[in-house]
Amino acid sequence: MTQPLLQLDQIACHYDSEQVVHDISFALNPGQIACLLGPSGCGKTTTLRAIAGLESLSGGRILINGEVASKPGFTLAPEKRGLGMVFQEHALFPHLSVADNVAFALRQQSRAERQQRVRECLAMVRLDDLGERFPHELSGGQQQRVALARAVAPRPRLILLDEPFASLDLDLRRQLNRELLSILKLEGVTAVMVTHDQEEAFAMASHIAILRAGKLLQWDTPYRIYHAPGSRFVAEFAGQGAFLHGKVITAERVSTTVGELSSEKILSLPPGSGVDVLLRPEDVVPDLDGPVTTRVLERTFTGANILYRLGLENGEQLTCLTGSHVDLETGRECRIRIAAKHLVVFPEKESSERELRH
Repeated sequence: MTQPLLQLDQIACHYDSEQVVHDISFALNPGQIACLLGPSGCGKTTTLRAIAGLESLSGGRILINGEVASKPGFTLAPEKRGLGMVFQEHALFPHLSVADNVAFALRQQSRAERQQRVRECLAMVRLDDLGERFPHELSGGQQQRVALARAVAPRPRLILLDEPFASLDLDLRRQLNRELLSILKLEGVTAVMVTHDQEEAFAMASHIAILRAGKLLQWDTPYRIYHAPGSRFVAEFAGQGAFLHGKVITAERVSTTVGELSSEKILSLPPGSGVDVLLRPEDVVPDLDGPVTTRVLERTFTGANILYRLGLENGEQLTCLTGSHVDLETGRECRIRIAAKHLVVFPEKESSERELRH
């Protein structure tokens, strides 16, 4: 059985008397990429800083390659953890050239070894002709490439990335994400990345940790986070969609405003129970012969696709994603059919909230 490269075992962190991370546990095997995803203030960056050794633990422990790196009363220094780190603000040395910034992480190697590795890393990030430039002569995207090359240069076991491309425009961020993923796979590096961008997390990660209020709600593959969310919050946070009210008919069927829907999993609620059914945008298909009549309330054109918000006669709403060749005007009638293959069902919201209060 493969030993996890990184293991968090019920870690907790406090700022003064406030607990900001509560009992977070997950493990990451060599070569895997994890994204910590959640709203602002959920504990993503604190968790990453604890892994880096920049925050001490008030509970639990962190193991790197099977060895304890942090526990209450003990924090192994960041430079002794074999980590690379890339942050949003680049943190390059302004007085050093691009090549010297990368070489800074290789001080223990011979001159010839440093030069060879610098050439490899700059070529990897497509900056091999800019080694003599200084950081202020580079664009933001180029500066972040240098930061990435410097982090990769000493061949760390693990790289930590704290929203490294958040300050860049969308197209450049997507391009650099693709390049980063390629580099991590080429180098065989394990990585943990903090992001608030769901699309970025889905594209990058082999596993995603959904955090809320300092707690880990779900640790899973991107596919299961999207198609099998473990809670209503995860369902709403990770991806778009809309909930319809329904009632359980049998263990596999639910009645809703748009008709009876089938569930691949056995529902644990008895027949007659009220439920909320999540339909993703791709579950709703415009169809001239569709059984359900809706009205287009809103359309968002994104180039290749159009996201529609559709209204049902009872006031409930759906979202629908189509290619841009399906152009429906706001206010017009639209007939649809439901093509849900992964039905996500939760107890109706009013009941679940009442149970929480009691």
